[in-house]
Amino acid sequence: MEVVKLDLGANSYEIHIAPGLLNDAELLRSRIRGQKVFVVTCETVASLYLEKLEQVLQGFDVDCIRLPDGEQPKTLGSLELIIDALLSAKHNRSTTIIALGGGVIGDIAGFAAATYQRGVDYIQVPTTLLAQVDSSVGGKTAVNHRLGKNMIGAFYQPRAVYIDTNSLNTLPVRELSAGLAEVIKYGILADVNFFSWLEDHVDELLTCEDSAIGFAVKRCCEIKAEIVAIDEKEEGGRAFLNLGHTFGHAIEASEGYGSWLHGEAVATGMVLAADLSRRMGKIESADALRVKNLIRRCGLPVKPPEKLEASQFIELMKVDKKATDAGIRFVLIEDIGRVDLFEDVDSAILLETLAAGDQLCETD
Repeated sequence: MEVVKLDLGANSYEIHIAPGLLNDAELLRSRIRGQKVFVVTCETVASLYLEKLEQVLQGFDVDCIRLPDGEQPKTLGSLELIIDALLSAKHNRSTTIIALGGGVIGDIAGFAAATYQRGVDYIQVPTTLLAQVDSSVGGKTAVNHRLGKNMIGAFYQPRAVYIDTNSLNTLPVRELSAGLAEVIKYGILADVNFFSWLEDHVDELLTCEDSAIGFAVKRCCEIKAEIVAIDEKEEGGRAFLNLGHTFGHAIEASEGYGSWLHGEAVATGMVLAADLSRRMGKIESADALRVKNLIRRCGLPVKPPEKLEASQFIELMKVDKKATDAGIRFVLIEDIGRVDLFEDVDSAILLETLAAGDQLCETD
C-alpha cells in the first residue's frame, strides 16, 4: 500500500492507494467516529461496489442514496435529496458520509457533509481515475449552476481518501481516457520527468497495468498534496491546478453538462492553453505539439466543438468562477513542468487560438 499525507494541520489526512483496498475493512472502519454512516453513490457504481462496502461496514447503522449516473445530478436539487434522506433517517453530527463513486459523487457528497448540521465527517472512496488523481483530494466540494460549473460549494476536507485501483478495471474506456487528462495535467504543471514518463507509458495506462496505474495515481496525489498544503483555499498557487479548466468549463457549459466528460473538456482546454502559450512566445511549437500529441494518444479530443463560436467561448469564460475583476484568468505554460497565471492576455491572440481549429499547436 502507498500512503500520501496531505499536511493541513488539524485538517491533515492520509490518501491510501492500493489494488484491492476495498477489502481492507479495518482501515476504513478506523476513520469512522460515530455509529451512523450515510453512503452517497450512483446507480452503476452501486451495482459494482456497494455490496462490498456494506460488508465492510457491518455493525454500523448504514443508509444509502443512489443518484443517477453522469453529471446531471450535480445540482442543488440532488443536494436537497441527500439532506432530506439524512434528516429522515435521523443522522446527527457524529455521522460519517462516504462518497462512493466518481468526481460528481465526491463533490456533491462532500458539499452535503460541509453543510449538513454545519459540517460532518466524510470519507472519499473514488472509483474513477479522474476522481482518484484529482477531485477526491484537496477538499473542493460543489454543485453546478445552470450558468456555470461548480459555482456553489465550499472547501471542506475529508477524513481520509481510500483509492482501490482495482476499481479502474471496470471503468469504461472513455472514462479512463477522461481521467488521463487530469494525469497529464500534473506533468505539464509540475513535473517534466513525469510528463516524459507518461509519454513512454501510455499503452500500459490505457490497459490499467497495475504498476503503471499505481505509480501515476500516487504521483498525481503527491503533487496535489504538496500544492494544497501550501494553498488550501486557492488564494495563490493552487490555481495552477486549473490548467485547461477555463477553456474546459466553457466547453462543458456550451454543450450541456455530461455531453462532454469533464476530462475530455479539460484535455481540449490544455491543448488550447498550449496553443495560446505558444502564440504568446512562452513555449516552443515542439512543446505545444508534445502536449497535443500525448492528449491525442490517450484517446482524447484536441479541438473544441465546431459550433462553439469564439464570441460565445469568451462570454462563457467570463462567467467562470476563476474570472477576476481584471477579466478572464488563464493558467498558461511557461515550460513543460512549469505554469503561471495570466490576466492580461491580448484579445487578438486569444481569438487566433479560438479560431485555430485543426491547426491548434501547429506552427503558422
